[in-house]
Amino acid sequence: MTARRVALTIAGSDSGGGAGIQADLKTFHAFGVFGTSAITAITAQNTVGVRAIQKVDPAVVADQIRAVAEDLRPAASKTGMLADASIVEAVASAIRDSGLGHLVVDPVMVAKSGDRLLEADAVAALASELLPLSEVITPNLPEAAILAGRAVEAADDMRAAAEILAEKGAQSVLIKGGHLTGDVLVDLYFDGTDWHEWRETRRETRHTHGTGCTLSAAICAGLALGWRRIEAVEKAREFTQRAIETAPGLGKGHGPLNHWVNVEL
Repeated sequence: MTARRVALTIAGSDSGGGAGIQADLKTFHAFGVFGTSAITAITAQNTVGVRAIQKVDPAVVADQIRAVAEDLRPAASKTGMLADASIVEAVASAIRDSGLGHLVVDPVMVAKSGDRLLEADAVAALASELLPLSEVITPNLPEAAILAGRAVEAADDMRAAAEILAEKGAQSVLIKGGHLTGDVLVDLYFDGTDWHEWRETRRETRHTHGTGCTLSAAICAGLALGWRRIEAVEKAREFTQRAIETAPGLGKGHGPLNHWVNVEL
């Protein structure tokens, strides 16, 4: 039997099961990739909001990464909720020390409910420590604006921000346009040379909890499987869209996606 490819998610735990570590592991499984994890924080949350956050000691976060890397060598890794600067720095150090490549950075800053998941002092650390290690970074508009240090409100702003993030060290940038106004949404991808753009009509749904986690985990799974970056991004977008369209309708707030949806390999 052919050995399974391994992927590592470095993120927070969502007790509601729709985002964070839980969404990442479900996504890895859907792609046929063996999922491992390093938990950065424990959250008490559901589809309505976040009630409490308990950060994990940065040294323990780093030990989780090293333990996985030494025995279950990940073919690709991703980061999600990193909480504060000390955890960001510990994660970056462990990734460098372990020689992990194919890193997808989802710069999680705020939950769907509006609760902040990244402290302000961690933004600079994320930009300086993780961006240069990343193969793909997947910010939404507010995250891109914070990291690029400029307003990002329209398609032209997205292009300018993508160029700035590439200059800061990201090998490729996928800016998600869900926060654009109007009926047409734009996702923009830049690899330092080539541009790709996807346009689609906005869908009215409350079932979007964990969308960013699912998308970045799907890209990570694709890279673990040896796909080209643009192929991993395209298939991840397709998977995430189908997962939104067929959401199971759970919860009273921002409901989770359908991680049972088939992957078109």
